[in-house]
Amino acid sequence: MYQKILVPVDLAHLDKIPKTLNTAIDMAKHYQASLCYVTVTNSTPGAAAHNPKELADKLTEFAEEQGKSHGIQTESRVLESVDTAVELDKILLGAIKDTKADLVIMASHAPGLGDTLHLLRSNGAEIVKHSDISVFVVR
Repeated sequence: MYQKILVPVDLAHLDKIPKTLNTAIDMAKHYQASLCYVTVTNSTPGAAAHNPKELADKLTEFAEEQGKSHGIQTESRVLESVDTAVELDKILLGAIKDTKADLVIMASHAPGLGDTLHLLRSNGAEIVKHSDISVFVVR
């Protein structure tokens, strides 16, 4: 049913998405699909790496470790943005097309005051609205 699963990750916050990572691994095993871990970054230093090249190396290492330890095919992509807050959804939608993914498994942020006041928008909802593939949002 699924052949390639796109999994957006932030290496600085892996501790907040174990359920998402485990769901992606389970689905990949069930459907014998490959996982494509993707992260979006800008060129300035961040919590996970000093620059996009270092981040790409770390994401490649993460994907390879996941593949070996779980017996699945993996790949990784680091995508650059001038402003991740503004461009994240557009870049993820582009990654879906570029990778030919047929499923996205992504984490949801925990609901809070920003949602109640409608100050935060949902990246997952934007991907669902503008993509023609299935999206599994894990909370």
